[in-house]
Amino acid sequence: MFQNRRHFGELLVSDERIASNVLSDRLKMLVAEGLLTRRDDPTHKLKAIYSLTEKSISLLPVIAQIAIWGRNHHPDSPRQGPHIWDMMEGGPKAWARFMAELRETHLGEGPPQAKRRRVAAKTVAAA
Repeated sequence: MFQNRRHFGELLVSDERIASNVLSDRLKMLVAEGLLTRRDDPTHKLKAIYSLTEKSISLLPVIAQIAIWGRNHHPDSPRQGPHIWDMMEGGPKAWARFMAELRETHLGEGPPQAKRRRVAAKTVAAA
């Protein structure tokens, strides 16, 4: 969600140092639960691209609150990056902007104004 890692190999080399079989099982579970989608990578026939779903993006405020709680109660916790904390502590408006960016990246949705213009154009064309 915060580091835009979308391929198995990118997730495998993350700081969590997860075993490949465990990562594979977790990705399958997240896809089955509707939190991720998996599609073939058009640039490489053996790779897949994982994307967040609306269901997983909607968890952002919950995850942010848990992270803030953890940082407040465990100040020794490693900080991933200052921009992440700025967003989390920025409250609902900052979360909404970040969620819009995630929707654009993972769901292909543009900014809300552009989406409304496309819908309006389709409505006019249909009439």
